[in-house]
Amino acid sequence: MSIRNNSNRLLNPVAKEAMDKFKLEVAEGLNISNDYKSGYWGNLTSRECGSVGGEMVKRMIQDYENKIANQQ
Repeated sequence: MSIRNNSNRLLNPVAKEAMDKFKLEVAEGLNISNDYKSGYWGNLTSRECGSVGGEMVKRMIQDYENKIANQQ
């Protein structure tokens, strides 16, 4: 069962599982992983869902910046 229920498509189909795993990892760090794992997000606020997405973007940017800094 996939956590992704939207119509966004990833360019690499293999990345879907990795992104789902990453999403659960971030949700766990924000102490809302049990609600995410259930697959039903009706009990989550928009703020909680947004905080997971925001944290994912923050970590991806940080990782990219670190990679660039290590190349120089």
